[in-house]
Amino acid sequence: MPVPVPRQRAIPAAECGQAPAASPDSGPSTEQAPPGTNPAESPTARRENPTEKREKTTNETTDRHESTTPTNLTLLLIEDDPGGSPIVPDLLDQSGKPIRVRTARNLTEAERLLTDDVHCILLDLALSAPAPSPARASADGNGDGDGDGSGSGSDELAVLRHVLELAPRHAVLALTSSSDAERGAEAVAVGAQDYLFRDELDGRLLSRAIRYAVERKRSDSAERRLAEGRLRAQENRRLERGLLPTPLLAGSSLRFAARYRPGRSRALLGGDFYDVVRTPDGTVHAMIGDVCGHGPDEAALGVELRIAWRALTLAGLCGDELLGTLQQVLEHERSDDEIFATLCAVDIAPDGRRAGLCLAGHPSPLVAGPGTPARLLPYDNNGPALGLLPSARWPRMQVELGAEWSLMLYTDGLIEGHVGEGRERLGQDGMVEMVRRQFAAGLQGEQLLRATVNEVRELNGGELADDVAVVLLDRTP
Repeated sequence: MPVPVPRQRAIPAAECGQAPAASPDSGPSTEQAPPGTNPAESPTARRENPTEKREKTTNETTDRHESTTPTNLTLLLIEDDPGGSPIVPDLLDQSGKPIRVRTARNLTEAERLLTDDVHCILLDLALSAPAPSPARASADGNGDGDGDGSGSGSDELAVLRHVLELAPRHAVLALTSSSDAERGAEAVAVGAQDYLFRDELDGRLLSRAIRYAVERKRSDSAERRLAEGRLRAQENRRLERGLLPTPLLAGSSLRFAARYRPGRSRALLGGDFYDVVRTPDGTVHAMIGDVCGHGPDEAALGVELRIAWRALTLAGLCGDELLGTLQQVLEHERSDDEIFATLCAVDIAPDGRRAGLCLAGHPSPLVAGPGTPARLLPYDNNGPALGLLPSARWPRMQVELGAEWSLMLYTDGLIEGHVGEGRERLGQDGMVEMVRRQFAAGLQGEQLLRATVNEVRELNGGELADDVAVVLLDRTP
């Protein structure tokens, strides 16, 4: 079958560098035939048939709009009968500016004319569907190119499906006859924004349909992006929530509570991490740490360190040996040699009256009991943060807890918030005084942590810039 020749759009005078066409009100044209030619054979003297005359008038009007008036909307008409085209020359957008019109006789020409400035496509559903490529027909296995056994001949909307695949971001209007309304409704179900009747079309109706289709496409695209964003956010929240630890305290009399607030917005996980496990000998091991920074990379590294700590603890390591192995994990997993992590590890004896404490550049825990005001545990033998010194050591200190106590582990985000509008920070002393008041008010567990974090935020005058993690262990006889 002969290959259709794409029709070239007439180039406006402003684009080709020629003088603009004479206005219809400027009188008869004085253009003369080139020397050596018969005036009767010149293009201006040649008699035109009605089809050519109508097409020429449409193109000249469109080119006049393109060359003299800025436009907002561009329409691509795809139909194989230019002489019967329903397009009228005075298509206007909502602001009264002309709508540019491009015409393609087939899908091959339409693909060439489908540039980024096209906003809407008007497709004649009577257009012949493209023949399937041999590769696609072979992949389908039935030679029809549709992949569903129906064949392109039996799919009346094959040409529409092809256009939607070719232009997924463009608004599409389907053009059909008034006797085939069902086909137009099916076109909308497939993906077109609306359908119009060929024999009832006029310029005003088409202009309005184009505007509505473009806005509907924009709305649909925005709604789809919003839904996709919500889905990704839900997936991220589920992922991050799954990365937060589930304490392993089965068989222990200790009560556990935790509070976590990431510093970065719209996140559930930051660079802070914590965990609590009970080993078979009855020892309860608690840990809290902080990777420098609070972005997604730091959050991922914190999760790796937490999982490594749990595995090493359950394998029987503790103290200096455990922290040394964690430093090796950090050195292998970090993306930059300057990244480090602070950590506080506590192992509470099975009787609950004493504990071992290891600090790697981390603030010392706080302990309080009946008749004993809140205080910080000793931190004289605080070792360096993980990842700073290759051959560092972290001594383990033995501390007495007593028969009834509350032990609070925290990250520096809790103590580095500002106090009021000045540059003064809360600090450890301010935090200790705050927790003393909370204990005196009878707060415990989740209530104590919630009140403490909320008061820190209020003193700071808003959200804290750094991640905050707090773990509370209570022992009552």
